[in-house]
Amino acid sequence: MSQASVRETEIEAEQAHIDLVYARVEEMRAEAQAMRDRGDRLAHGARNEAVFEQAAMLFERDVMVYHANQILRSLDAEHEGLVFGRLDDTSGEAMHVGRLGVRDANFDNLVTDWRAPAAAAFYQATAERPMDVIRRRVIRSTGQSVVDIDDDLLMPEHRPDGMAVVGEGALMASLARARGETMRDIVATIQKEQDEVIRAPWRGVTEITGGPGTGKTAVALHRVAYLLYRDRRRMGGAGVLVVGPSAAFTSYISRVLPSMGEDSVELRAVGDLLDGVEATRLDPAPVAAVKGSLRMRRVLKQAMRDAPPDAPTELRIVYRGEVLKLTARELTKVRRSVHSAGRAPNESRVDAAEALLEALWRKAESYRDDAGSSDPAAANSRRIDLITELGERIDFHRFVVVWWRILEPAEVLAWLGDRRRLARAAGNSFTADELTALAASWADPTLPPTVADAALLDELRLLLGRPPKRRRRRPHLDVRPSTSSYRRPDHYDEYSHIVVDEAQDLSPMQWRMIGRRGRWASWTVVGDPVQSSWPDPAEAERARIGALGPRTTRRRFTLRTNYRNSAEIFRLAASVVARVATPDQLPHAVRTTGIDPIVHVVPPAELTDATVAAAKQLLSEVDGVVGIITSAARVSEVRNAVATLEPGRLRVVDGLEAKGLEYDGVAVVEPAELEAESTTGPRTLYVALTRATQRLTVVTADPKWPR
Repeated sequence: MSQASVRETEIEAEQAHIDLVYARVEEMRAEAQAMRDRGDRLAHGARNEAVFEQAAMLFERDVMVYHANQILRSLDAEHEGLVFGRLDDTSGEAMHVGRLGVRDANFDNLVTDWRAPAAAAFYQATAERPMDVIRRRVIRSTGQSVVDIDDDLLMPEHRPDGMAVVGEGALMASLARARGETMRDIVATIQKEQDEVIRAPWRGVTEITGGPGTGKTAVALHRVAYLLYRDRRRMGGAGVLVVGPSAAFTSYISRVLPSMGEDSVELRAVGDLLDGVEATRLDPAPVAAVKGSLRMRRVLKQAMRDAPPDAPTELRIVYRGEVLKLTARELTKVRRSVHSAGRAPNESRVDAAEALLEALWRKAESYRDDAGSSDPAAANSRRIDLITELGERIDFHRFVVVWWRILEPAEVLAWLGDRRRLARAAGNSFTADELTALAASWADPTLPPTVADAALLDELRLLLGRPPKRRRRRPHLDVRPSTSSYRRPDHYDEYSHIVVDEAQDLSPMQWRMIGRRGRWASWTVVGDPVQSSWPDPAEAERARIGALGPRTTRRRFTLRTNYRNSAEIFRLAASVVARVATPDQLPHAVRTTGIDPIVHVVPPAELTDATVAAAKQLLSEVDGVVGIITSAARVSEVRNAVATLEPGRLRVVDGLEAKGLEYDGVAVVEPAELEAESTTGPRTLYVALTRATQRLTVVTADPKWPR
């Protein structure tokens, strides 16, 4: 029989099994729908019951409906094929591996969940350590139809008669496929070194390092799915948080976990981590470096102790026929004395009122003819009388409310747009140029906060403290079914597990912000020091250690195989970063295409036209998405220039926005500008050059690039 005929026969055999699986899935879907319908009927029947019986029945209904909805969401999750693998072992048994576990009506196994221990051999078995696996088969499907299969024969000496072996390796075939708008899961092509990371224990800190294209992000997300599968009670209840570098990145990875049946994980960009703030605007790199440094902590502490710009500068109040007056200098002294106690300002209004009353008493005593009298009992009696009388006066309370008002983080940060205020708060922390640049960044109150500002606002949130809560009437018992979904409280800090991606770019202030969300969490930290855009890694490392806390268990995994870039593309990227990275810090690209990157050198006046031409060429050469990566200053110009091309397949981003993303084809525009605007030299350019999976074009006016 020819190899083609063998392949067709094997595909038909796998299709028969998959048809059986999908038939069972439809039965499971019908059963779950029936369960949900029973829950709704249960709620309907509870309406005429006594209140406590009604509450119990509604609780039972909620549990039933929740469980049914969970099953339906898992079954309806988007995927390219429920079953993607098969293992044939020395016992003569065959086990199919897929995204979800499926059993037939008799509880016989049709599909084993990829996260189950029994499925580990699908990823971990090798020819040197076959784990009793004779044949490992990867099944590629479109929808419910098998389109191809690829086999690895791990124990040829145990191969029984009639066992067919077909294919040329599923991993490289999958890498050649076009990229879409979102990252795909990699459950069908996880490699052994990646699987070891995914299945590592949950406790402590798990670090994943590796160069571009090594699958760090995909591995971290699959690790989340695995941990939820193994320990859902611990992980799912308190919640899992995934933090990425940008909104574009979180959008890109947004379908990975739902495609594996996990839709309860919270994805946030670092600029969106503070509830109520959605920061996407970026500061120039030098300004972001100052805002992210720990020097800002002192500035914020001092700034919040300053009087608000609209605070009254004089207190005048009549007491027993005499006008008591506190000047601006005296009010400043009182304010400082309250702050010296160390309590958060928004929790110190009562302290401020008491300090003002004490100052008014001292002022009243100074007006007395017998101010030098040494009768303590009489003085204390007068003090009590004044504090009691003035403390009940509405005009005094009105003054306290406006003089020591509740502060919001955004308004305190906006104060620093006044260079004099900023200089007063900063002391000797910054240079004159840094002060000028910082003040300018906050000078326009109509502009939204930047990504770097989000961490400062979160710091101020804690420094200022919580405003006093107003008492509310206790609500009556309401046992009506709720239609709203569960929402975690604002500034939630009890996550069970936190994943931090592109960790090498986090500033110390951002590490502090993330650390507050994971006081009791275990961590997965993903990054690559070679791609770092943070200029002071030592300061960031100290902040990271502080954020992660005294975890006793720390494990580190390094992924060394670059599956994304062709060897030809990565060779160019490696040459650019060679002066700041050693060869052992760079991954090994295993895929060759025979297609070298193209470098177009054009006169400066023709740069825009050449960029448009390069974009058109790439769109004609690849089936997926094309990215144009340029400096932040040039993004708007390039977007306007290519606006008439294919918007569904073309993206224009700057070097920082490109972090963590990948495209079939990439045009890097004027690499010298990307390098110049970074505080870490060629590292940002290295990131840009490693985003392409198939084609890379560089457009530059520098005839000597790369130097």
